[in-house]
Amino acid sequence: MAKGYRPVDRDQPFLLPPDMRQWLPAGHAAWLVIEAVRLLDTRVFHARRRAGGAGAAGYDPDMMVTLLVWAYANGVTSSRRVERLCSQDVAFRVICAGNLPDHVTIARFRQQFAETAADLFAQVLVLCARLGMGQVGTVALDGTKIGADASKEANRTEEGLRKLARDLAARHAEQDAQEDALFGDGRGDDDPGDPFTRAERVAAALASLEAERKAREEAGQAVAGQRLEAARAGNPVTGHRPAVADVALAEAKVAREIAAYQARSRARQEAAAAAGRWPRGGARPVPAQEYCRVRQARAGLERARSRAAARAEAAPQDRRKKDGSKKEPARRNVTDPGSRLMPVRGGGFIQGYNAQNVTSEDGLLIATRLTRDTTDTPWWEPMMKDAAAAAAMMAAAGGPGTGQVGLALADAGYLSERNLTCPGPDRLIATGKRRDLEKAARTADGDGGDGGDGAIAAMAARLRAPAGIAAYRQRGRIAETPHGRIKHNMGIRRLSVRGMRKASGEWTFTAAVHNLMMAITSGNLTPTALAG
Repeated sequence: MAKGYRPVDRDQPFLLPPDMRQWLPAGHAAWLVIEAVRLLDTRVFHARRRAGGAGAAGYDPDMMVTLLVWAYANGVTSSRRVERLCSQDVAFRVICAGNLPDHVTIARFRQQFAETAADLFAQVLVLCARLGMGQVGTVALDGTKIGADASKEANRTEEGLRKLARDLAARHAEQDAQEDALFGDGRGDDDPGDPFTRAERVAAALASLEAERKAREEAGQAVAGQRLEAARAGNPVTGHRPAVADVALAEAKVAREIAAYQARSRARQEAAAAAGRWPRGGARPVPAQEYCRVRQARAGLERARSRAAARAEAAPQDRRKKDGSKKEPARRNVTDPGSRLMPVRGGGFIQGYNAQNVTSEDGLLIATRLTRDTTDTPWWEPMMKDAAAAAAMMAAAGGPGTGQVGLALADAGYLSERNLTCPGPDRLIATGKRRDLEKAARTADGDGGDGGDGAIAAMAARLRAPAGIAAYRQRGRIAETPHGRIKHNMGIRRLSVRGMRKASGEWTFTAAVHNLMMAITSGNLTPTALAG
C-alpha cells in the first residue's frame, strides 16, 4: 500500500524553538564567526558610532561587523540582499539577534572600512597567529585583478572629460536659473553639495589625468636634464633621446662637434708651426660649419626641430608610438575615477584594480594592498616590507616561526635588477614563463652553469638548478590559491564601493574575512580553541 504525504500545515503558529541558540547546530560556522569577532578588539568601530542623544538606538558595531563578515564569507556584497537575508536566512537572523538593519544602515557602515579595515585585518592576523597559523618560512607575492563598481564604457579621454564638464556646468547653470526664477534666491535650504555627484567625479578624473601628465613630464624633464648635462660635459648617453630635450641634445651635439673639430684644427696648426711646414699630403682645415660631422649634427638638429614642431601641432590622441602605430590617449572613468583599465589573462580588459597580496605557506594573506598599477614590478619592495612587519607582529603574538620571512617567491611580473638586489628576504623571482623555466631546468647541466653577468642572469642560473626550481614550484600553490578562494569560493570578483580609498578598505576587509574563514575551514578555529 502506498504511503501518504506529510501534512502541509501553514497555520502552525511557531515551529522554531523559542531559544535562538537552538536554531543552528552547535558547530555551525556562524557561531564561530560570532565568537571570533567577540574576541577581537573592535574599539575602532565603536569610536565611529554615536551613542546617546535623541533618536532611536543604533545597531551594535560588533553585530554589524559579524554580519558583514558572514555576508562576505558567503559571497553576499549587496546591501539590499544582506537586508533581505536578515529576515529570510536563519544564520543571518541569529547573527542579527532579531534586529533587522536596513540596506542604508548596512551600506553606511561599510563606508567606514576605508578607516577601520586595516585594524580589523591586523586583529585577525593576530588571532590566526595565536591559533598556530602564519607559517612564513616561504611566502609568495602575486597580484590579482579585481573589478571596480564601474563600467569600461564610462571611460573618457581628457578631451571627452572636458566636454562633459562643460556640458554638466551648462546644464547645472540652466537648472539653477530655473529654480531661482521659480523659488527665488537663497531660500536657506539649498543642497550643500554631494561629494559623489557626477560633476565632481568628472572633475576628479580630470585632476587625476592632469596630475599623471605633470608627473610624467617632470620625470621626463629630470631624465632629459641628466642626459643634457652629460652631453654638455662631453659624455653623451647613447640611445633614444627624450622628447622634451630632443632639440637641446641636438644643439649640444652640434656644439660638441664644432668644439672637437676646432680643437683638432688648433692642434694641427700648432704642430705645423712647430715643424715649420704643413704636413705633406695633409688637407688644410676648412671652416667648422663645412666639416662633415658638423654638417651631420646640424642636419640632426633640423630634424629635431621639425619633430618638435610636429609634436606641438599634433593633438595628444594623434601622437604615435615608436613603431608608428597610433598612441592611445590616457583615459579616466567617470563612475570610479580611481579605477583603471586592467589587462586580464586570456586577453581583454576589465575596469578595476590590481590587488597585491603576500601569502604564507598555510594560505593566510599576511600583507595586502589595492593598487591601480597595471604592472606588478613597483610593488615588490613595499609588499616585502609589509610582509616583514606582519611576520614580526604574528611572532610577537605567539605565532609560529622566528618572525622573519625565509624565502619569497614571485613570477616574472616582478622581475627587475632593482627587485633582485634590494634589501629584504631571500627571493626567487621568475625570469620567464613557468614552462620555459621547467624546460631550462630539465636541460641544464650541473648547477645551471654561468648564465652571464648581472642579477637577472644569476637568478636564471639559480632557477635552472634542481634546488631552485623545486623551491619555485611552490609559488603557484601558495600565491594563487587565495585568489581562487576569494573569487570562486567566496564569489567576490567585483568591489561594491567607489573611489581608491574606499575600494582599498573593502578589499582589505575581504582579505580579513578570507583569513578568518581559512582559520575556520582548516580546523584551527574551533569552540575549544576559542575557549582557550
